[in-house]
Order: sequence, then C-alpha cells, then structure tokens
Amino acid sequence: MFIYIVLALIIVLMLFLITCIRIVPQAQVFVVERLGTYWASWETGLHFLLPFVDKVARRVSIKENVIDFPPQPVITKDNVTMQIDTVVFYQVTDAKLFCYGVERPLMAIENLTATTLRNIIGDMELDATLTSRDVINTKITSILDHASDKWGIKVNRVELKNILPPREIQDAMEKQMKAERERREAILQAEGRKKSEILVAEGEKQSQILRAEAEKQAVILKAEAEKEKQMREAEGEAEAILMVQRALAEGIRMLNEAAPTQQVLTIKSLEALEKAANGQATKIIIPSEIQSIAGLAVSVKELMK
Repeated sequence: MFIYIVLALIIVLMLFLITCIRIVPQAQVFVVERLGTYWASWETGLHFLLPFVDKVARRVSIKENVIDFPPQPVITKDNVTMQIDTVVFYQVTDAKLFCYGVERPLMAIENLTATTLRNIIGDMELDATLTSRDVINTKITSILDHASDKWGIKVNRVELKNILPPREIQDAMEKQMKAERERREAILQAEGRKKSEILVAEGEKQSQILRAEAEKQAVILKAEAEKEKQMREAEGEAEAILMVQRALAEGIRMLNEAAPTQQVLTIKSLEALEKAANGQATKIIIPSEIQSIAGLAVSVKELMK
C-alpha cells in the first residue's frame, strides 16, 4: 500500500514538473511575471516556471503585423472633407514595453494615425492631397515611428489605401479627366493626319524623283543606243572600204605579178571607159592616152574599109 502511495506521489510530482516546462515557439516572446511583477521576456527555446511563483503573463508575436484602419474623415486646407483609410505595417521590438508601456497599444496607434493624418491633410489643398501620397506616407510613418518607440513598437510604413473626396468633386474630376482624354485624342488624331499627309507628300515626291530618274535613264540609254548604231555603221563602212581597198590592192598585185602587155592595159582602159560611159554623168573626162588609142582605132577602121 505504501508503495502505491509513493508511486502516485512520484507521478503527481512529474506531472507538476511537466506543467512547469514552457517551450517558446519561433517568432514569439513570453512575458513572465513573478509574484505579479515583470520578471523576464523568454525568447525561443525551453524554459521552466517556478510553481506558484512565476506566470506567463502574455504571449507576444514579434512578426510584422498589418492593421487596416477604417476610413477617417479629414478636412483639407481648402475646406474639402474626404474619407481616407490607412494601412499600418508594424512590428513589436520590445515585449516588455509593448505589454506595460501603454494600455491597448493597437488602439493607441489607430488614434495616433488618425490625428497625424488630420494634421498633415489640414495643411494641404485637395489637388496636393490627391497627388502627394508618397509625401503623406513618409510623414505619417516618421511621426508614428517616433511616437510608438516608447511602446516597444516599430512602425515600418504607413500606406494611404483610399482617398475618397465628396461625390460632386468626384463627378467634376471625372468630367475633367474625360475632357483631358478627348483633348489628347484630338491632338493624337491631328498629329496622325499631319504625319499621314507628310508621308503622302514624301511618297509623291519620291515617285516624281523616280519617274524623272527613269526618264533620264531612258534618254541616256537611247542616246547610247543611237551612238552605238552610228559607230557600228561607221565601222561597217570603214570595213567595206578597207575590203575594197584590199581587193584593189590585191588586183594590182596580181596584175603586177602577171606583167601585162601594153595591149592588155589598153583593153582594160577601154573596159573602164565603157563602164564610165554607162553611168548617169553628163560629162566624161578621157585621159590623153585613151584619146590617142581611140584615134588609132578609127584609123584602123578606115584602112579596113
């Protein structure tokens, strides 16, 4: 019986010790209080609690968190009321300050964001507000980061999610944007027509240049063809004259080689005279040698009679 009691006590003691073991997971910090007072901030790993003395007061995530705040009404410098909602990216850097620095730290950040936004927008006009998101984001981030540092919070950045001006201003802006789009469209169409006319004129100019070049080339080719024709005709005539001269020279050479008598020369002269008399000329000049031969022929004819 005593053994069972001892075993039971051992089991209870082991269970009690197991309940005193705490394992802190990644990206978390356990804030531990001892007798109701802050004792330590446990980071990732194995830790032990003193029974009835220590207590895990809070588990704090040190990952980056995102808070999407609802739209806040703000008034610009030119008295235009707008609805602006923001998104805040923050991270806990000190678990102790986060737990004990301020009551409900997320609400504190939300109220500080709304107040800072009103102060910044109140110094800007509507047009500047709509076109200066980066400037507003930078200012809010700097102010919130400085103010939340004593709460153990690091504000990484603040983004303006939506900027909603009044409905009548939205309608006026839409009309203005529509008019601007129509103006740009008209400008683009005019520029397109101008470029088209320029391209047509350039094409016509190029076409005229090409036609002129073609006509010029045709004239040059025609002149070269005529020149080539005349040259070939001249070469043909020269070749014919050269052939005639060669034939005459060959005939004279052959006569010289044959050594003709005076009678043969006389007969050839008469044949040449006959050919000359058969022409269209009205006057014939007869050499004196042929005249003497003709007179001799007449004398011979009279003697024969």
